[in-house]
Amino acid sequence: MPDVTLTTLQSLKQSGAKIAMLTCYDATFAQAACQAGVEVLLVGDSLGMVLQGHDSTLPVSVADMAYHVASVKRGNQGALILADLPFMSYATLEHTFNNCAALMQAGAHMVKLEGAAWLAEPIRQLVERGVPVCAHLGLTPQAVNVFGGYKVQGRSEAQARQLRCDAMTLEQAGAAMLLLECVPSELAAEITQAVKIPVIGIGAGNATDGQVLVLHDMLGLSLSGRTPKFVKNFMDGQPSIPAALAAYVKAVKDLSFPTAEHGFSA
Repeated sequence: MPDVTLTTLQSLKQSGAKIAMLTCYDATFAQAACQAGVEVLLVGDSLGMVLQGHDSTLPVSVADMAYHVASVKRGNQGALILADLPFMSYATLEHTFNNCAALMQAGAHMVKLEGAAWLAEPIRQLVERGVPVCAHLGLTPQAVNVFGGYKVQGRSEAQARQLRCDAMTLEQAGAAMLLLECVPSELAAEITQAVKIPVIGIGAGNATDGQVLVLHDMLGLSLSGRTPKFVKNFMDGQPSIPAALAAYVKAVKDLSFPTAEHGFSA
């Protein structure tokens, strides 16, 4: 498979082909995911929960992220590596520049920031400096204490209007991709049609340009024992982890995942 780039992802959106993204934290799974056809490896701050055992993503440091980005890079076979900027690592422009440099130098091809329209200026300045950005809207786990828990966002008309506005603002600022988490499927479809950049969903229906899941979730592994509504266990009926990864990619591509039961309504 040729190396996946932002141009590749843009072409997939324009052609209507779906993009398969999966979280990844080490070299072995990076290699396996690439061989299954995953186009984007997200080194997510979700590692704080699934690897480190925390109850949120907030304790994750930039050093943690850089370590896992470098690990994924060593096993990568052509996927685009997307890295999360962890909690408060982009509180100021100086922090943002320094921490993006650390993640890009570790092997990331793109960084992801959680927020809303206030991210426009940091995104504009990062793009000017050669750092591609994915903007994360909807349920942003780093703001879990503001939201009062892990709750669907965009159900009220006011929230939906704000999310649409935020998406357009961040695209205009230079974001090369959007990730929508836990928003009503109809709203996610509207935003996907409204912007020209690829939109990846998690708990956002199947009308987005692609899907992402946490690796451990889609393999049926959970420390808490709770399975989010938007998750499917792809190990069910599969003889091996590589087969489960391939089943996930196939399901995203042929639109058999997610189904209505994995999404949310307004």
